[in-house]
Amino acid sequence: MPISHLFHVAIKSNQLELSIRFYEEILGFSRVPRPAFRHRGAWLAMQGEAPIIHLYEAGPGVADGLPTPLGGAAIDHVSIFASGFQDFISRFRAAGLDWREFDIPSAGLYQLFIYDPSGVMLELTFDAAAETGPGPDMRPGRGWRADENFFVPAALPDGAAA
Repeated sequence: MPISHLFHVAIKSNQLELSIRFYEEILGFSRVPRPAFRHRGAWLAMQGEAPIIHLYEAGPGVADGLPTPLGGAAIDHVSIFASGFQDFISRFRAAGLDWREFDIPSAGLYQLFIYDPSGVMLELTFDAAAETGPGPDMRPGRGWRADENFFVPAALPDGAAA
């Protein structure tokens, strides 16, 4: 009975609407139908795919009404394969969001690291050979370092991304 693939990642959020906007407007996910659970939430998918991000508003136990503690999770980050390295940087910049960049020449990969509104670090991974434009900026303050936490809770401005 082999494991075939990751089905989804569930993310608790104290700011559900802000989180939904982040995943839709900044990362390009779309809301898809979700069962009528007793707690508020949203299922998000990429075009024509199954929902891989499940957002919900709940505390440490589902629907217990307590705020979700930030920074206490055991998962370090969630990696999503993407294309359009420079396009994502433009979106982050336009929305006033902070991010970090990383280059793995031996694997032919570029990466962007950004936090969602709940403090979950997302790693967007790109095939370097398929990207156009400049690669990652590895200068201090822009290049990603595993020992750096650059999460700052912030709101997305209205009309953050096109």
